Amino acid sequence: MQLRPEALDAHLEQTLAPLYVIASDEHLLRLEAADSIRAAARKQGCTEREVLTVERGFKWGELQAANSAMSLFGDKKLIELRIPTGRPGKEGAQALQQYVAELHPDNVTLITLPRLDGATQKTAWATALRDVAVYIDIPVVERARLGGWIASRLRLQNQSADAQSIAFLVNRVEGNLLAAHQEIRKLALLYPEGQLDFEQIRDAVLNVARYDVFKLNEAMLTGDTSRFVRMMEGLKGEGEPLPLVLWAITEEVRTLLRLQEGIARGEAVGALVKRLRIWGPREKLLTAALRRLSANTLLQALRQAAQVDKVIKGLRVETLTDDAWDALLQLGLAITRSGAKHET
Repeated sequence: MQLRPEALDAHLEQTLAPLYVIASDEHLLRLEAADSIRAAARKQGCTEREVLTVERGFKWGELQAANSAMSLFGDKKLIELRIPTGRPGKEGAQALQQYVAELHPDNVTLITLPRLDGATQKTAWATALRDVAVYIDIPVVERARLGGWIASRLRLQNQSADAQSIAFLVNRVEGNLLAAHQEIRKLALLYPEGQLDFEQIRDAVLNVARYDVFKLNEAMLTGDTSRFVRMMEGLKGEGEPLPLVLWAITEEVRTLLRLQEGIARGEAVGALVKRLRIWGPREKLLTAALRRLSANTLLQALRQAAQVDKVIKGLRVETLTDDAWDALLQLGLAITRSGAKHET
């Protein structure tokens, strides 16, 4: 039986099948689904757990022996079979087909493996697993879906965040669900339930960094060229992700353009910063930067950022260096030096 991942908890509240298969390339989601099954198995009296991992030298007879052996305490037993490669081999394929045909009524078996490709799904052993097991196929959370996934995880701990904050988290974790999970749990520990603001999320995510990418923006907005260059060198040395640095710089440029457009329409600066959810030290930095940066400078910077993005992705741009860090530095300096006093 094929079971959607989101339906697993409801299924486990009603029944416990003798065989479960979890197929996924997302380690975190595979682990969470397995944990749910383990917890349900314990409630149903599976007090003993035996874990087998298919690796070089694995003897498939161990699986059959685990299935036929009684629990040391006469209770039900949870048998876990982990196939990290998703390829059991010829002997393993035969052993799996035999195993599912002779499931022990007092045992619960959990098989975990990566998501199977189309050809492997058509094999006899994979078909046998799908026919007999509760089969949970968990897809990879692609970048386009990551923002929604983060928002849903925040809701589980009774927290929420706006689109800007979610976008920042998406860029920060770069599709790594384990990293995203750690950052989200950190937010639950640091802040109470309710709406989180951008500054809270920024501080929580980056508070362990020696060189804070948002302090880099502070140097850029104030026109402190020397500080900006030092921080870029530090971020490069610490291996800060290039897309994150570009995003942080570009986001400030877009915000400044939105402020300038609003002012041109006759909106008051106070109302603008409130509507754009800008407050605290960042409000002072941006409003001060408005006084020295022209719309033309910002538009040129936005176009240059699009070119830098191509360099980061490995594409050649005739007007820029092939060194992505140097291209980023030149972008930031174009903003920092414009009308600045070049503080030290």
